Amino acid sequence: MAKRKQQEEQPRADANGRPRKQAKQNAKKLATAPPPSAAPAKPRVGAFSTTIAGPSAPSPAAPPTTTTTTAPLTSSSSAPFKNKEKVLVLSTRGVTFRYRHLMEDVAALLPHAKRESKLDTKSDRRVINEVADLKGCSSVLFFEVRKKQDLYLWLSRSPDGPSAKFHVANVHTMAEVKLSGNHLKGSRPVLSFDAGFDGQPHTQLLKEMLTQTFATPKWHHKAKPFFDHVLSFTLADDRIWVRNYQLVVPPDKKRADPSNASLVEVGPRFCLNPIKIFGGSFGGPTLYDNPSYTSPNAIRAALKRKAASKYGSKVAQRDRRTEHKAANPMPRDPMEGLFRGEEEGSEG
Repeated sequence: MAKRKQQEEQPRADANGRPRKQAKQNAKKLATAPPPSAAPAKPRVGAFSTTIAGPSAPSPAAPPTTTTTTAPLTSSSSAPFKNKEKVLVLSTRGVTFRYRHLMEDVAALLPHAKRESKLDTKSDRRVINEVADLKGCSSVLFFEVRKKQDLYLWLSRSPDGPSAKFHVANVHTMAEVKLSGNHLKGSRPVLSFDAGFDGQPHTQLLKEMLTQTFATPKWHHKAKPFFDHVLSFTLADDRIWVRNYQLVVPPDKKRADPSNASLVEVGPRFCLNPIKIFGGSFGGPTLYDNPSYTSPNAIRAALKRKAASKYGSKVAQRDRRTEHKAANPMPRDPMEGLFRGEEEGSEG
């Protein structure tokens, strides 16, 4: 009994809270380890780079070393965020619900986008550069709606330019088409451009502007670190056709391979008809003017003139018929009034 009480009274852990057995093992390691001044300290593998943490101070017992070994930065948490590209997305007042849904769908494809309230003015667009400066954005997507039926898209690099103006047609939002594709929100897209973009100087410029706007920066805090959808830009009929596809891998395949992967359209889909390219942001010298572009107002005016000419031809044909009848009266029928007297007599 006395020996058991003596064992209970002895502490089961040392001062640092470690068990007695572990404390004895640590004491043996310290006794057998060489003194710290026997060999210079080796650099620790996986240490921070000197550009982030700064150079380490030399040990007083060891001579200073000139080279350091550091592990490469591979994880998103330790990698520096260098590309701080941001896109400002806004529209004018009077935007219809359909075009507003398109703007929201495009903003959902850009994790690095910044939203802003509707712009009041339609004449002085240089105010957008000030808004982009306040938001810290270097690119602008401005949806301009005219007469509540025509949609124009401004793609600009703020504040020095260049900028491009497009007429948006063939709009299909994600709520309208109801496609089966469904990629993860915030994932980085793979940008696919048609080979025709490299043919002319203005298409090369448009390709670079679209790349800088729709490419999600690497290591962005709102972006997912993988790719699961493709943004396709196809050049046909001097227009840019935009499509969004999901990259689908069969469930029985563990690794993604281009041979077994397929594309399923997600949406939205729309067509960009370039009108002009300016040297500045929302203005400046004209770098390109589309000669084949026809404004929607001119198209509607031509349709009205065609309908008016159709009605005018009907009126002119009716007048010509009336004049023809007046110039060529019908001859009198010899049988006219033959039985009129007999009818009058029978009535009397």
